Amino acid sequence: MRVRHDRATGVTTASLSNGLTILAREMRAAPITAFCVWYRVGSRNEHLGITGASHWVEHMMFKGTPQHNEAEMDRLISREGGHRNAFTWIDCTAYYETMPSDKIDLAIALEADRMTGSLFRPRDVASERTVIINERQGSENSPGFRLGEEVQAAAFRVHPYGHEVIGHMADLQSMSRDDLFGHYRRFYAPNNAIVSVAGDFDTADMLARIARKLGPLKRGVAAPKVAADEPEQKGERRVTVRGEGKTDYVTLAFHAPGAMHPDAMPLVVVEAVLSGAGGLTFFGGGTSNRSSRLSKALVDTGISADAGCSVVPTIDPFLFSFSATPQVGVPPADVEAALWREIERIKTEPISAEELEKAIKQTRAQVAFNTESCTNQAFWLGFSQIVADTAWFTGYLDRLRQVTPAEVQRVAQTYLTRDNVTVGVYVADEK
Repeated sequence: MRVRHDRATGVTTASLSNGLTILAREMRAAPITAFCVWYRVGSRNEHLGITGASHWVEHMMFKGTPQHNEAEMDRLISREGGHRNAFTWIDCTAYYETMPSDKIDLAIALEADRMTGSLFRPRDVASERTVIINERQGSENSPGFRLGEEVQAAAFRVHPYGHEVIGHMADLQSMSRDDLFGHYRRFYAPNNAIVSVAGDFDTADMLARIARKLGPLKRGVAAPKVAADEPEQKGERRVTVRGEGKTDYVTLAFHAPGAMHPDAMPLVVVEAVLSGAGGLTFFGGGTSNRSSRLSKALVDTGISADAGCSVVPTIDPFLFSFSATPQVGVPPADVEAALWREIERIKTEPISAEELEKAIKQTRAQVAFNTESCTNQAFWLGFSQIVADTAWFTGYLDRLRQVTPAEVQRVAQTYLTRDNVTVGVYVADEK
């Protein structure tokens, strides 16, 4: 085992001979430990015919192994006062448990078991097909989902970021058990995985525990890389979705760089100024945006019921998205025009030193709030290693403090252009 400890951040990085990466950070505030296993597979690793496979495999990983059936896995964790869950995203799939520290060996053992021992029984594949199709149909009841799917598809012509994590209905209906099991075998192996652990433990002891359970697992074949570079957009794209409801929606989506790009952090400040600080709020949240530029310009004036924007860290270039919900009687075109006025304003007028200071302070507060627990620490350590490296997370605030008003204006001018936008409008038919 190769081990490296960073005294400045308190993060220990280790690698096993089978290719598994381990990230550990001690947190002694409470006798609790969070254990996460990350796989470098998400919807970006799919293609037409198997869209939604990563999310479906996530479901199958809860259906049991020769050693533990589905009910037993849940019962064992609950009996010890623990919590477990998982999620699939565009860049990764993650499984995690938060347990009393003296019971964390159970989580390690269960994750080691299902990394290579998940069964994918035909009857379970069939039952989960129904579950996931129902999930997809439920999402289709949301105008926001339908509009977002069309905007994402229009924005990406080549890169697999162009389809939703849940996948296309046609693929969910046609994928076979062999398709899913092949996806599992292709991506679920120690050399395509990261373990992130944070909590009340001795690091050397924790690394030894993980190595005992996960070290014997065999390295898999190298997972195929995604080499689909999205061509530069050369003009505005526009989609209109018509459907039931009484409310219209407006979206503007701009191609934006990935997490490793130097322009990524200035764009975080653009988001904070226009919409309120997010600051490592992957699952939503953040500060109230009532004092943000978009809220003042669109909500306070009665044009829209809400307005905001967001940029998320990703491996490859993704989207900086604006959204607003027109008030009853306000045409979507008026809301779109109001969004563009605020976009042009941040491009032509440098933000003040006071606005920048406020954005940075709010973002720092959100980072502190959203990383205080061992579960969140384990989350961000693993996530950062997926999209970049651990320095992306541990150096987040330092990079934030280095952003200048000139950089904010420059990135707005570079990315928030009419030739780089996909405009989406949902037109409700019951108005």
